[in-house]
Amino acid sequence: MSLEELRRKIDQLDTRIINLLNQRVGIALAIAQTKKSQGSARYSPDREKQILEHLLRINPGPLSSAAIEAIYREIMSSSLGQDKPVVIVYLGPQASFTHQAALKQFGSQVEYCSSNSITDVFGEVEKGSADYGVVPIENSIEGVITHTLDMFVDSDLKICAQIVLEISHNLLAHCPMSRIKRIYSNPQVFAQCRSWLEKNLANVEKIEVSSTTRAAQLVKKIRDGACIASLLAGKIYKLKVIAQGIEDSPHNITRFLVISKYEMNPTGSDRTSILFSIKDKIGALHDMLIPFKKYHINLTRIESRPSKKRAWDYYFFVDLAGHYKDKKVKKALGELEGKCKFLKILGSCPV
Repeated sequence: MSLEELRRKIDQLDTRIINLLNQRVGIALAIAQTKKSQGSARYSPDREKQILEHLLRINPGPLSSAAIEAIYREIMSSSLGQDKPVVIVYLGPQASFTHQAALKQFGSQVEYCSSNSITDVFGEVEKGSADYGVVPIENSIEGVITHTLDMFVDSDLKICAQIVLEISHNLLAHCPMSRIKRIYSNPQVFAQCRSWLEKNLANVEKIEVSSTTRAAQLVKKIRDGACIASLLAGKIYKLKVIAQGIEDSPHNITRFLVISKYEMNPTGSDRTSILFSIKDKIGALHDMLIPFKKYHINLTRIESRPSKKRAWDYYFFVDLAGHYKDKKVKKALGELEGKCKFLKILGSCPV
């Protein structure tokens, strides 16, 4: 078959794909209208999970699973923003890791706005200025983000999805490595790249700034400066990638939460987050954990935080396998509520 004939086949397929995509968006708009009349959430991570799992299951190749997921992320993002703009607020500035996590979850066809603090992210969603918020909750190296945990104590917002992002640090600059005189980045990032820096740029001045994005903003105007930041920051601020993946640990992963006013339906593979406070007596925490053992429910994380209302009074945050509507989980939570002073379900989301 000639090159021209092959190109004609591509054109014919593209025509069919465009027509099918528009038909798909039309059906998505009808679903959005139905949800609106029912007062349901426009965004359904449980349904998205079902769609992506189905697509990966039926994909014969040669397109990779990652390629299929990226393509359909944008298709679903386009559908989500058709009826009315969906606003996502994230802990920013632009090009922060939380911004990247939001892009990974929602695609590029929704509206994004940055926020200066985790408190502000919660506030924007609570007052309705944003539909969904994205905040960090846990890093595999640094541990849990306590500010996020504390916000759930008084907030009525629910966890509706989680995002897992591999964190990669990159050396960005305008000049070659041999001409770099100072490096800008966040203190935690310097710590996570210590071995690489000692080996390659031991005598170069390290200047700490508030964020990797701020570092990229500064280096944009400094000819002999460099920053450690994300590839997205390099793209936005037009910096060259001098060295890629310079973090000391290859397993630097951050988990983020999507928060909203809506609860999610079970998918069969979910995680539930709760918080509770215990009565002041010997063995109280042990007693709280008995219902989970009784119903064979796996606890994946437990953290304690001071209540800030009374000395030596603590809240416990727990992640457990299953959805809070699941029969066994429902029974365990019912028994837990009878034993503790206070119980709050923070939400269930697909794993």
